[in-house]
Amino acid sequence: MTTQVFGHKSPDTDSTGSPIIWAWYLNEIKGVAAAPKLLGEPNTEALFVLKRWNLDKPEIISGVDAGTPVVIVDTNNPAELPEAINDADITAIIDHHKLVGGLETKGPIDITIRPLACTATIMYDLMGDDAAKMPEAIKGAALSCIISDTLEFRSPTTTDRDREVVEALAADLGVDVAAYASEMFEAKSDISAFSDAELIRMDSKEYEVDGTKFRVSVLETTAPKLVLDRKDSLMASFADVAKEDGVDEVLLFAVDILNEEATLLVPNDLVKGVAEKSFGATVTGDLVVLPGIMSRKKQIIPNLKV
Repeated sequence: MTTQVFGHKSPDTDSTGSPIIWAWYLNEIKGVAAAPKLLGEPNTEALFVLKRWNLDKPEIISGVDAGTPVVIVDTNNPAELPEAINDADITAIIDHHKLVGGLETKGPIDITIRPLACTATIMYDLMGDDAAKMPEAIKGAALSCIISDTLEFRSPTTTDRDREVVEALAADLGVDVAAYASEMFEAKSDISAFSDAELIRMDSKEYEVDGTKFRVSVLETTAPKLVLDRKDSLMASFADVAKEDGVDEVLLFAVDILNEEATLLVPNDLVKGVAEKSFGATVTGDLVVLPGIMSRKKQIIPNLKV
């Protein structure tokens, strides 16, 4: 039976590229039949990466059949996975997020969770000498994943190992990292084709703080004005998205990659309180700028208070 490899819902570049990388490794190096899958439509940056490296977009699936062998990458959170994930045969987890709990397996499995900025960095290291056998397109996917997750090394999640792997892959591929990162971020910043609800869900995770359930959404962009020009309609959509998704409130952060700051949209007193208690901010209107805030994983979610 073919092993399905997939990451989290609302797939970004890492959750699009890493399944492709690991499926290649299982197929070509380990002799295990594997296929990359997606749990939703990839974002504009991920689509750019697929086109740039002539990679086929993996099939989008909504669920997984009982007993199907799966490898989970770039998450270990059941809320970000198919509803019946514990009925599948989880054979491995490769991730760089905190351990959430709730996944059940049929037996002992390989689990690798490392404090690196990107799943693709972990995969590169797990492959060892076999990483050199990656074809150009797979190396390109790995390079793209790490550039995306580190925001070209601007994110505080960046480690020396992430930098080293980017430098090695870029040298192999003859890619100028700064120029390529600019192309990727430009693609990520194009939000014109998306509805407000799609933008809110595009790069988001559910997180509960003291009984309050949040959808924590991040829009990383080199053109924050494109997001902020839509703030009124975005905030008007928060209540409907929250109701549909079974959460209490939406927190939407527009992360300015170049100026290394985030702007939080503040539609009500609850979010105002979150901004003040979590980040020591002074909120006077419906926006608040948070200097230095770049990472949901390392700076936003760990600090959330209500």
